[in-house]
Amino acid sequence: MRSEFRRMLRAPAAALTCLPLTAFAQTATPKLDSGDTAWMLTSTMLVLLMTIPGLALFYGGMVRAKNLLSVLMQCFAITALVTVLWIVYGYSVAFDTTGMVEGSTNIHSFVGGFSHAMLAGLTPNSLYNTVPEAVFVMFQMTFAIITPALIVGAIAERMKFSALLVFTALWFTIVYLPIAHMVWGGKGSFLGDLGVLDFAGGTVVHINAGIAGLVGCLVIGKRRGYPTTPMPPHNLGYTLVGASMLWLGWFGFNAGSAVAANGSAGMAMLVTQIATAAAAIGWTAVEWLTHRRPSVLGIASGAVAGLVAITPAAGTAGPGGALVLGLVSGIVSFFCATRLKRYFGYDDSLDVFGVHAIAGIVGALLTGPLASATLGGFGNVTDLGLQLWIQFKGVAFTIVWSAVLSYAIFKGIALTMGLRVDEEQEQVGLDIALHEERGYNLS
Repeated sequence: MRSEFRRMLRAPAAALTCLPLTAFAQTATPKLDSGDTAWMLTSTMLVLLMTIPGLALFYGGMVRAKNLLSVLMQCFAITALVTVLWIVYGYSVAFDTTGMVEGSTNIHSFVGGFSHAMLAGLTPNSLYNTVPEAVFVMFQMTFAIITPALIVGAIAERMKFSALLVFTALWFTIVYLPIAHMVWGGKGSFLGDLGVLDFAGGTVVHINAGIAGLVGCLVIGKRRGYPTTPMPPHNLGYTLVGASMLWLGWFGFNAGSAVAANGSAGMAMLVTQIATAAAAIGWTAVEWLTHRRPSVLGIASGAVAGLVAITPAAGTAGPGGALVLGLVSGIVSFFCATRLKRYFGYDDSLDVFGVHAIAGIVGALLTGPLASATLGGFGNVTDLGLQLWIQFKGVAFTIVWSAVLSYAIFKGIALTMGLRVDEEQEQVGLDIALHEERGYNLS
């Protein structure tokens, strides 16, 4: 699990010899491995591809034509903003382990320090395990980028661009960085010491963003005319291309989280493919039975649900477990993105909660049982009930953390600068109203 890999940024040899046997092999002195480095360079580019252009196109195709550019702009701007914040203080707050002590709870169990602000101490020769630390910094940056970008889908077509930028900066700082530290910080981190398994971000990325998206769409309110006015996707071709890029990029997301070119990375890649395909089939089959026809949007959404669900389990689940997890996540996400949303009446524009939060919860909970060798897993889990309870506590903590703090941030912005555009701007479309540009030239 990733929590086992997150150690002191340049740990002394004595500390490295204390790593558990479940982590990939360490020597007394870390040594650069060109194969590991090449794979991590590739993985980093794949994960960046997930946001721009993958997520941007996936979301862009699902909104109305008058809001296409606004969604693309939001994803692109978040990429730039989070990059700068990550360098200034984000990496340090997430991964600075100064003051952390295994089994002892203090402030650094929840949040890192600032000793690596502005990447202080980073040199071309700095190593993180067997790869350059610069590569690890960049790899983790891509995770920090896509997480707030996912929230865009829940509040699409009605939020001010300025408000989104402020929200992103605050949410990244107050919500994302502490959760990343608590899960992946290593010995002494709150959720890591609890024993929560999260290989590549089921809690840190997907539950975290999905819950924030639900809170956001509730605070900002429904789009004008929802649900009586039809608001169909304007270009499902973009959405399918974006989903395909997400599928491809997710191999870097999951297999790259091994931080090595080894058997763990290979198995993570395999189970990612299996779960994604199974979820796409599961969603499509249920939709076919329910609505009498399969849809392009459905199969794309199902695939993303599978990608989300396997993320926390990618380092510990076996092929059989991935197949089951994919089918379950596809079916459950279908009902949550359709029936549940319709029943409660919230306007989660692009189903961020129904897909990312729900599939993330399913995946995080089942990560424990599927890590057991009796179910074909590789996580050395012997007490299934205990690990399921630990996973539940990790999920519950993440939900509460994200919900409470996200609500405070959204409400704070609403009471100061305002969250949403006015009625005329929403009617015209955010492309013209906020950016004075069109996604399509109609002349």
